[in-house]
Amino acid sequence: MKKQIITGLRFLTLMTILTGIVYPAIVTVITSLFFNREVHGSLVERNGVILGSELIGQNFSSPEYFWSRPSFNNYNPLPSGASNLGLLNPLLINKIIQREKEFLQGNKIKGNLNIPPEMVTASASGLDPHISPTAALLQVNRVAKARGMNQERHDQLVSLINELTEKRQFSLLGEPRINVFLLNLKVDNLK
Repeated sequence: MKKQIITGLRFLTLMTILTGIVYPAIVTVITSLFFNREVHGSLVERNGVILGSELIGQNFSSPEYFWSRPSFNNYNPLPSGASNLGLLNPLLINKIIQREKEFLQGNKIKGNLNIPPEMVTASASGLDPHISPTAALLQVNRVAKARGMNQERHDQLVSLINELTEKRQFSLLGEPRINVFLLNLKVDNLK
């Protein structure tokens, strides 16, 4: 019995060293060498100031910016998550109706329009920085008008959306999408 306990403790110690120290150290070194930017959060800097991360959505409410997907937790990365309201929950239905009205009014869109779902529903994490190119194109007129842009600048916004649209991953996974944070940074650089 004593021999089995000693063998078990040796095995426990060995596995603790291998899986708790050696493996994490190897993974840390490899990722730091080959994926350094990603390891550090894909942070975006301008003039030495960190503006945000490409991986986390931000709240853009000014008419001069493209609006992000709604967030249940106000884009806070610490308690990330969704509301967990069911599809038939009246609170969720009312929130979606309210967001539809705000999107239509904010972008001065009239008539029956199928608003892209990402503009009225929060993602599971509440941090998704992407919207569809369609959602971005629906906002072009508002952004151009708020920035006092002429038709040429308006067309530049459309070109910028097309340029920044990310394709499906491996031509198979997901949908075409655009990172709102990166789009708004590019819009700020338009002169």
